[in-house]
Amino acid sequence: MAKKATKRAPKKKSKTGSNSAKWRKILRWTGIGFLVCFIAVFIVFRFVPILTTPYILSEKSRLGSVHSEWMPIEEISDTLKLTVVAAEDVNFCQHWGFDMSAIRAAIQDGGERGASTLTQQVVKNTFLWHGRSWVRKTLEAFLTPLVELFWSKERILEVYLNVAEFDEGVFGAEAASLHYFGISSDSLTLAEAARLAAILPDPKGRSASAPTQFVLDRADNIQDGAVLIQKDQRSHCFMD
Repeated sequence: MAKKATKRAPKKKSKTGSNSAKWRKILRWTGIGFLVCFIAVFIVFRFVPILTTPYILSEKSRLGSVHSEWMPIEEISDTLKLTVVAAEDVNFCQHWGFDMSAIRAAIQDGGERGASTLTQQVVKNTFLWHGRSWVRKTLEAFLTPLVELFWSKERILEVYLNVAEFDEGVFGAEAASLHYFGISSDSLTLAEAARLAAILPDPKGRSASAPTQFVLDRADNIQDGAVLIQKDQRSHCFMD
């Protein structure tokens, strides 16, 4: 007599495996959501003036008030654009957010010099916070290529020149020009623009109106660099 086939009960799914898959799905969609939000912000900020940032707000809370005034890139003097790029990111038009040659030089120099590009500084100044931490550096490394992807080089420079700190509570080229020289940023001479660039990236420790010999020497070198990058067309991405 043939034996009756016995049906095997279906295996129950592991509760641990089910929860793990659920959390992976939540994390995946959360990550996608954050990415979409960042992209939307980048697209919006590509066109509208950025009137404040987390750091500006924190300084306003600490100091009581700050001096910040948005100036369109077309109204900022070419001399200031050239001197800032010459001082802070000489290969600005040639990289995609990270200057590998500057990074290699910084490593060989034992980390004594900085290697942050203008794009990285824009990400830090506009979207993140100041201070050294691996969390901020990781976010900066993630967001920098996105800014390069969605913004033009001219826009990156425009935002930098409007949100960079030039003295305690003084943000942007227009506010800095008025603060140090009593004139608008579209009227700066090459020497004045070079002094403003020379106080970066330590605006609280240096002065453009009462410069030390170090600042004066740095300003002279910046003037030479500005002339050079215009001559060899390394300024092509932000100047006609």
